[in-house]
Formats: sequence, structure tokens, C-alpha cells
Amino acid sequence: MVELYEVESRKDLKKFITFPFKLYKGSPYWVPPIYLDEYNTLSKSKNPSYEHCEARFWLAVEKGETLGRIAAIRNDKSIEKWGQPFLRFGWFDTVDRLDVTEKLLGAVEGWAREQNLTAVHGPLGFTDLDPEGLLIEGFDERGTLPMIYNHPYYPVLLEKLGYEKDVDWLQFEIPVPDSIGEKFTRMREIVLSRNHLKLIEFKNRKDVLNYGQGVFDALNSAYDSLYGVVELNQKQVNTYIKQYLGFVNPDFIKFMENEKGEIVAFAIAMPRLTDALQKTGGRLFPFGFVTILKALKHPRELVFYLIGVRPNYQNRGIDSVLLSELYKTCIEYGVHTVQSCGELENNSNIITLMKNFETRVNKKRRCYIKHLK
Repeated sequence: MVELYEVESRKDLKKFITFPFKLYKGSPYWVPPIYLDEYNTLSKSKNPSYEHCEARFWLAVEKGETLGRIAAIRNDKSIEKWGQPFLRFGWFDTVDRLDVTEKLLGAVEGWAREQNLTAVHGPLGFTDLDPEGLLIEGFDERGTLPMIYNHPYYPVLLEKLGYEKDVDWLQFEIPVPDSIGEKFTRMREIVLSRNHLKLIEFKNRKDVLNYGQGVFDALNSAYDSLYGVVELNQKQVNTYIKQYLGFVNPDFIKFMENEKGEIVAFAIAMPRLTDALQKTGGRLFPFGFVTILKALKHPRELVFYLIGVRPNYQNRGIDSVLLSELYKTCIEYGVHTVQSCGELENNSNIITLMKNFETRVNKKRRCYIKHLK
């Protein structure tokens, strides 16, 4: 008989975080998350999102064996902004059993009803920068941190329990060209001159950190209308600056500023750490960080983590300039392939941009929703 246990202790949280390591053991496609990042995201004492979020976590257990896990997140800022009294679910993993899935989602749905919320949707996280979207296509493609990978039976189980599509994200694979043609060079100069912008070049990581606040101000503006996005508060911004910007290779960061010194557009890429994370099992210590550092210094594949343009500067060719600048850096480093993170299917600006390059949609992820009766 399957029983649910709510995560209450640090020991329970460790079981919650490590369950997928057992579920996907031996999979050539799944990429282990960095354990420390997972702990910091889920821990109430570490994640500033808890200032406006409440979360509960459950494990499904049978005869002492963990069979599944799920998180439920009430994001009050999201409910207020979008006018949708919905409860989020995330960190969802299960064996291929409908009864286990029903138990897990039943706990989420039950909590939603207790709070008079009208629907459950996900997978979603505390913020738009957390993993989101259930993989529905591309199961035989290697995973990419921080995107979700799951077994093919996941969407089948959800749909049997009444969950339906709400929106999809597309992930693109982009081969790096041998060179950047004169067309992009001319376009770069025209776009920068016409919009009175300049590209910022960095000498070291400290220089990047000095622009951290401006980048997240631009991110809040650029992403404001996207599905489920809620503006990051100052504590969240500070956390992300410390957690990510200090470790990114400055060569793979492209910022644009206007005459007032405001960041109006950004593109941040990082080496794809799939091989390194699979080797280290997502552990930085005692020696995992050495493997990851090597992968950071000698990349052959990149991931476009973030790209955005403030709304009043969109549709001016700025995003194409950012990508072409990143391409130039990729060529210098010998990078042969770039993976995008999830791009919303209804984000016309990004979808149009991708049509300017040779791309392949190699994965598709879905946010499911179930309206409660």
C-alpha cells in the first residue's frame, strides 16, 4: 500500500532531493542537478521566495521504498498578478504507476481545495528561473541543466488523471557557423548606431557583478508578460547575482546599455555541463568541482540561459545582434553547438529570432493544468 509522508526534516529533504538519482540511475539522458543548488532552492531558510510563497513536499513510500515525490507551491504574488487562484506543482518524479501518481497529485489537489484554489498547474517552480515544464518530446536527447528531463510515461500518467495542456516550451539546438558573415557585421553597426546603444565588454567576473542589478532590472521588464512570471524581489535578485553571475565566464555574457547607462538587453550563456554533472553525480565535493571547472574552461557546447530585451527596445534587431556576438565568441572557443533553454511557444519575438538561424527543435515541454471541481 502506497503511503504519503510530508517532508519535515533535513533528512527527509535529502531523500526528496536524491530520489531522482535512484530513479534515473544509468540513464544516458538524465542530468543530475547540483545538489547544493537544489537544497538552497527548496530550503525555507535559504530561498527568499518564501517571503511570498508557501510550499509543501511529499514522498510516496511503499514497504520502505520511495516511489515518488512532489512539491506544491502557493505563490501569492503570482495569484495576485495574474488573477488566477492556482496552486503550482513541481519537483515531480515517480515510478511508472498510476496509483503512486494519483497519491502524489491528490495531495497537491487536496491542499489546493483547502485553500479554495481553483486549479493545479505545473511543473513550475518558485520563480521562472526554476526548472519548469514536463518533457513531452525529445526523450532520446541528452538533458540540459537546468531543464527538466523525465521518462516518457510521465505525460501519460498525468493525462489519465485529467491534466491537460496549458502551454508549451520549445528547446532549440543551434549549430555554430564557421564564421559570422558581413551581413551580421553591418547589421550590428546599424542597430547600435540607430538605437544609441553600446555593447559592454568585461575583463573579469568582478566587472560582471557590477552590472548585476541592472541586468535583473532589465530581466524583470523583459519577462514581465511571459507565462507565470512574477517580478523578482530584491532579495531574490541578490541571491541570483551571487549564485550565478559570479561563476559565469565573462566572454559568454553580452550586455547592451543606452546613453543613460541602463541595461536594455542581455544574453547570458554557460557551458553545457551535461557530461561533467553525469560524471560527478551533481556533487561538488570532494572532487566534483574540479571536473566542473574543467568543463567550464574548455566548453564544446553552450546553453543560452537567459536572453531578453526591454519591451521599449524590442523588434529593433537587438536580439539578433546579441546572438551573433555570442556566435563570434563560440567560434573563438571552438564551441560547435548551442542549446537554448525553454522558449514559450507563444513568445513571438524569440520564435521569430530563431528563424534567422539554422535551428532544430529537439525538445518540447508542457505545463499541464487541472481545474478542480
